[in-house]
Amino acid sequence: MKKIINTSKAPAPIGPYNQAVLAGDTLYVSGQIPANPESGEIVSGGIEAEAHQVMNNMAAILEEAGFSFDEVVKCSIFVRDMNDFGKINEVYGGYFGEDAPARETVQVARLPKDVGVEISCIAVK
Repeated sequence: MKKIINTSKAPAPIGPYNQAVLAGDTLYVSGQIPANPESGEIVSGGIEAEAHQVMNNMAAILEEAGFSFDEVVKCSIFVRDMNDFGKINEVYGGYFGEDAPARETVQVARLPKDVGVEISCIAVK
């Protein structure tokens, strides 16, 4: 059985998907882009500001489902420019303790709304 998770504290989906799906004890969070949840606008201020917004959006979804970053076991990071990896990595690392999740980071040709970064995650209770 699955439960759909959506919150107004994260950007509304821009396609036929939900912010997250809870299946048993596992939460699958859809890729988050750096959109302001209130306005839907992409944040400005460079890749660090984008990465913080992505992580804040993900935090809101995790919280809505009763999870936290401590329960994240896997992240997938998609970047437009691998030269931004260091800056994104620094922001990303600030949201996890020593027990950081598994992850991969890949450069892609293009992301929704031409953002610089998108991150998804899987969390387990």
